[in-house]
Amino acid sequence: MAAAGVVVKEEGSYPVILFFHGFSCVGSFYSDFLNLIASHGYVIAAPQLYVMPTTNQMQEIKSATEVIKWLPSGLNPLLPTNVEGDISKLSLVGHSRGGKTAFSLALGISRPSLPFSAVIGIDPVAGTKCFQPQPHILTPLSEPFKISAPITVIGTGLGPKSASPITCPCAPDGFNHVAFFKKCRPTCAHFVAVDYGHMDILNDNPPGITGLLTNIACKNGKGPRKLMRECCSGLVVASLKAYLENDESFLKAIYVDPSIAPVDLNPAKVIYKASFS
Repeated sequence: MAAAGVVVKEEGSYPVILFFHGFSCVGSFYSDFLNLIASHGYVIAAPQLYVMPTTNQMQEIKSATEVIKWLPSGLNPLLPTNVEGDISKLSLVGHSRGGKTAFSLALGISRPSLPFSAVIGIDPVAGTKCFQPQPHILTPLSEPFKISAPITVIGTGLGPKSASPITCPCAPDGFNHVAFFKKCRPTCAHFVAVDYGHMDILNDNPPGITGLLTNIACKNGKGPRKLMRECCSGLVVASLKAYLENDESFLKAIYVDPSIAPVDLNPAKVIYKASFS
């Protein structure tokens, strides 16, 4: 299991993000997106949980659990001198199937060894109408997630649409961000980039056959991916500032006036508990 890390360079102790890649994606395809987040003061561990697309999701979750066990002893020795990852502020962030992995861990599946301070799903997907891999965390839809950490769900408007007449949607209705958010309890936030697609947070033109497939398998937005990466990274940072630091100013600014975002967001909402503590 390979892993990649994205870290800040200035001396200090920083919250840790564990990032899970999407279905059949390579972790390096997210480097531009993850660097934007890290530049705001976060240490990011982005393990390559599998290479073969036939890997079942329960095995993926088990691999993620092993990474979590490794973090307390294995992370800091790999960081630059005088940079420390604060795993007492550990957040789970995942894209696509990796979003479902993040939620599964937060639900206690595979018994992760550390608590989580926040969960963020970026266009999370739990399967299709014909096939939903284990674990079936969206069933029943009426039963809320038993997750104590605050949650942000980021969706795409084009994820439920097919790229061509012969392909399936990458984030189909009934199994995408809408269903995930329906099961969230406060504090939770929901933002949808209406003009962008499922793979639009990836780097521009990822290399190789796998990179080509990410460009053609899903319906993409017509706008620059750079704007989508900036928007989603900003939403992640704003969420973590609110959830980890009790600084709600950035998150509030976005949901009060979504037009400040670099892409069109609709909906843009946050449902609060009485406090984050």
